[in-house]
Amino acid sequence: MQKVLIVTYYWPPGSGAGVQRWLKFAKYLPQYGWEPVILTVDPRFATYPAIDNSLNEDIPPGLVVHKTDAIDYFRYYNRDKSLIPSAGFAQDDDNGLKSKISRFLRGNFFIPDPRRGWNRSAFKKACDLISKDNITKVITTSPPHSTQLIGLKLKKRFPSIRWIADMRDPWTDIYYYDKFSPTILSKAIDRSYEKKVLKAADRIITVGKSLQNIFAARCPGIENKSFIITNGYDDTDFEGPQPPDPAIFTISYIGTLPDDYPTGTLLEVLASFTHAGIRYKLRFVGKVARGQKRLIDSLPDPEAVELIPYSDHTRAISYMRSSSVLLLIIPEHKSSAGIITGKLFEYLASCRPVLCLGPVNGDAALILRETGHGRCFDYRDSGGISAYLKAAMEGNEKIPLSRPEEYSRQKLTLKVVETLT
Repeated sequence: MQKVLIVTYYWPPGSGAGVQRWLKFAKYLPQYGWEPVILTVDPRFATYPAIDNSLNEDIPPGLVVHKTDAIDYFRYYNRDKSLIPSAGFAQDDDNGLKSKISRFLRGNFFIPDPRRGWNRSAFKKACDLISKDNITKVITTSPPHSTQLIGLKLKKRFPSIRWIADMRDPWTDIYYYDKFSPTILSKAIDRSYEKKVLKAADRIITVGKSLQNIFAARCPGIENKSFIITNGYDDTDFEGPQPPDPAIFTISYIGTLPDDYPTGTLLEVLASFTHAGIRYKLRFVGKVARGQKRLIDSLPDPEAVELIPYSDHTRAISYMRSSSVLLLIIPEHKSSAGIITGKLFEYLASCRPVLCLGPVNGDAALILRETGHGRCFDYRDSGGISAYLKAAMEGNEKIPLSRPEEYSRQKLTLKVVETLT
């Protein structure tokens, strides 16, 4: 089999959609004649938003994984890595002086991001592997977007390789970018990096049409080398019979809930349900920001709320499948139409109705319409949100009982192969 080098910062025991994306592609690539070789950071030197040791069990037997050291710039913020805010301080709900200074330093002194402390050792190891194993195909995946700078250097060192840049999120157009208070000079440097990567990569992968358009606007002329490969679900994670409906109508949100996610209208609707004597359970699985907790605590029936700390991937899927409705929230931002969260596809595979709060003409809304697995409402559409939940409670929101095959990891891996050949 021909080898392909996959350079990824996020790998087990790290957690999240970025980890699962290439963990699952690595699982299925050999079925199509490709041997993945993974290059990642040694966990001792890494800073992950969350840890999920259960994902180590998903690493395919025999998969070659190379790990290198890194300069961990985050340690200067806090030696306890569990206290490092996710998204590089952007989702830090602390507005104290230390947090404000940290965000400014992050946005102006660590461009494009602090995880570039891994780049030197990763580049050296990648050069060794390409030379020793005669590797001609290289995939770099981001965020962190600093990983794309590794690919940029590799393309300069080895002009004949095919370099595929997998870009799961916007770069300088990410919804929390301005929270770092970047100066004009910092923005210019960051946008220069972004444009150089877009120009030099032989293939560009994005997770949706809107994101593809964002990058095309940054670097006109890349349309013909750009591919869309969404995130997805792995059938093996959803084996077994579908659990019965819960005794109490349960609305579940799985994942981190930052303060800037608009939940006010939904909570008002649920408060009205309580006043009308309608029973429900609102379940959050994952980290809930302090501001969101204060809003949730204002609900008239505290017994209707269940807060569950971060759980591993297997348990998270169990919570999804044992829900009545799954709640998806898209951040409210000018670029929110292009945001497709990784959990959407596992929501679809759970075969439970999805209530999405976000742009009604966005990419996530389109996927829900096309699959028939849910509805998207504007953040402040109290009438629509209320009607949808009531219909679901009465069993009138019917969705397909099968998973949409086009979003299975195995099928999506075929699209990865197309970029390699």
